[in-house]
Amino acid sequence: MRRNDLSVFKFEQEGFKITLKRGSEPVITTTAVAAPAAYQPVAAPAAAIAAPAAAPAASTEKLKEILSPMVGTFYAAPAPDAQPFAKVGSDIAQDSVVCIIEAMKVMNEIKAETTGTIVEIVAETGKPVQYGQVLFRVRQK
Repeated sequence: MRRNDLSVFKFEQEGFKITLKRGSEPVITTTAVAAPAAYQPVAAPAAAIAAPAAAPAASTEKLKEILSPMVGTFYAAPAPDAQPFAKVGSDIAQDSVVCIIEAMKVMNEIKAETTGTIVEIVAETGKPVQYGQVLFRVRQK
């Protein structure tokens, strides 16, 4: 909402309604009406929608940001007990898988699409991410 200078956002679809207002105190109002069994919308937790964006890395250099290509749940590793795809300090290539985003029960591997070194991991494992949200910051080579 800050990025697009919006003070109010309203969304309504098939009996589901949400209103977000920006101000000194967040106000989130939702109303849900039972939808047919074939269609049950899944909404992200209100806290995830209203959460402020993380502060950028304190540096004068220009970092490349890897953005989320979809809405879903961020996972840094292929399994809970596995090593993460990328860590701070990891060197990555354009075709390197850096994370997984789960959307509609499908695990989508997200590739770096840039070459460099991971300097910051912005997203948190198991937390929802939005389209265009910064996942990683990379110092390009």
